[in-house]
Amino acid sequence: MNTKWHLLWALVIYVIQPQFACAQSAEPGETGRFRINQIGYYPKGEKKAVILANPGQKFSVIDESQRVVFQGNLSTGPMSRLSGEKLSYADFTDFTGSGTFRLSVEDLDYSAPFQIAGEVFEPALKAAVKGFYYLRMSTPLLAQNAGQWSRPMAHPDTALLFDPSSGHHEGFYSSPGGWYDAGDYNKYTLNGAFSVGIMLALAEEYPRALPDGSLNIPESNNGESDLLDELRYELQWLLTMQDADGGCFHKITTKKFEGFVMPHQALNQRYVVGKGTAATLNFAACMAQAYRVYQSVNPDFAAHCLVAARNAWDWDRRHPDVVFRNPAGISTGEYGDRDFTDERQWAAAELWITTHDPQFLAYIEARKTPIEFRVGSNWQWFAGNLGIFSLLRHPGGLPESLRSKLEHSLTRVADDLLLSMDSLDYRQPVRTFHWGSNSDELDAAMILAQAYRLNGNKSYLDAVGEINDYIFGKNATGYSFLTGYGSHPPMHIHHRQSGSDSIKDPVPGLLAGGPNQFKQDVRSGAVYPDKASPMQCYADQQASYASNEICLNWNAPLVYVLGFLEASVR
Repeated sequence: MNTKWHLLWALVIYVIQPQFACAQSAEPGETGRFRINQIGYYPKGEKKAVILANPGQKFSVIDESQRVVFQGNLSTGPMSRLSGEKLSYADFTDFTGSGTFRLSVEDLDYSAPFQIAGEVFEPALKAAVKGFYYLRMSTPLLAQNAGQWSRPMAHPDTALLFDPSSGHHEGFYSSPGGWYDAGDYNKYTLNGAFSVGIMLALAEEYPRALPDGSLNIPESNNGESDLLDELRYELQWLLTMQDADGGCFHKITTKKFEGFVMPHQALNQRYVVGKGTAATLNFAACMAQAYRVYQSVNPDFAAHCLVAARNAWDWDRRHPDVVFRNPAGISTGEYGDRDFTDERQWAAAELWITTHDPQFLAYIEARKTPIEFRVGSNWQWFAGNLGIFSLLRHPGGLPESLRSKLEHSLTRVADDLLLSMDSLDYRQPVRTFHWGSNSDELDAAMILAQAYRLNGNKSYLDAVGEINDYIFGKNATGYSFLTGYGSHPPMHIHHRQSGSDSIKDPVPGLLAGGPNQFKQDVRSGAVYPDKASPMQCYADQQASYASNEICLNWNAPLVYVLGFLEASVR
């Protein structure tokens, strides 16, 4: 996350992986010339690849028996030069067979193998959700659930001290459970609630996603969706972050980032830090949302969530402008924000849908541009979109003029994203690559997914698929950005357990942040490809916290997008 400065530990410099680290290094015959979705494609979905070859050459789709099952000609496409490469495009959408295949172009040998199958992304979806399980604290990860990534219980968080910024000064505080937020060992109310809200949207829209027993987590086979089980682990922790007055503490953290040690070896004192409007509003929103999702499966828990949501909203009425900034002596992630418009819109929307209390409509109607798309720090601006998505999912009782306004705003922004994709080399919507740029891509995909749900325009569905292709390898780095998935995934993510557990493979199911043209970590040892274009500013190195860290608010939209595709493309 983009406010972290890692000052405590000596970063280990890893030599960048040679395979496809930058386009200029690819030689004819290397699979790095083929930029494909390394997981695969749906039989009835679009199937496109980018190839570093001359337009007009013939490409072939070859099956496991070396038979050519489809042929076409490489074409030209948008040449924004954003990638710094000369590209051609292979479109094999018309091929609808199933199986394992490779692409081939004369003089370039073959691509890595990929699948064409129904439910082709189900394993990646399960992995992206189970990635949150591997981030659990205050509980051991047992071998029967975690395999080789099992570890002892760490961070019980039952004897926390209060930082004065919390408004308390004496005694100990207990706040067990929850997920580690990112590559570090801290946890944050604002980002935890934001990430849970994204995945609760998936649970509302597609309640059959991740059914009971699908993830092999401790709660599997309890008769409840494994997705809801995993989300409840974080929700139960979030409930501990609400103070008696209804406001929410901002984070649980050490004073400085821990070093690269296993969680149970990270023993520095932890503190309850801050209280603020942004964290409290995100909490209110996701708790009101949780009431609806859990009401039929766990009514007592749901009722607790709704009471907490109302108390948080009431605190905001009394404290509408409490900005959180790291207090003296605390240098861990800040998640700072001074504009609470989007958080308040999200909270008002979720509370309106849940209660139909008219006090919340005024906040929804006041926003001039209901849907927006920006890049960088999605936890600062995307929450308002989550509220609009929920309103369009539950439009009952909305004034017709307001509903029409929301629908028009959504389709306008979705159409703008389509135009952007039509102009960029890899047919993805992002032009500027910030910290966590992969989440920017996926946020755009969420907007397009909602537009498809609204009016069924297949162009939006196809665009979501192409952004998914980008995440899994059809990009200027040649990486599939989800650990453990694809033919060329990250191996050296900036994640403390992965960097200290002596296991070759990183913890699976975690999304790397992606290209970051601002490279804030070069002074700490990260080494980027020489002469890299903005799209190539990615380094698969532990030292590269600016491009290779993991974070809740990056994994969450990936979970949504994969779940949406699995439910929508057949």
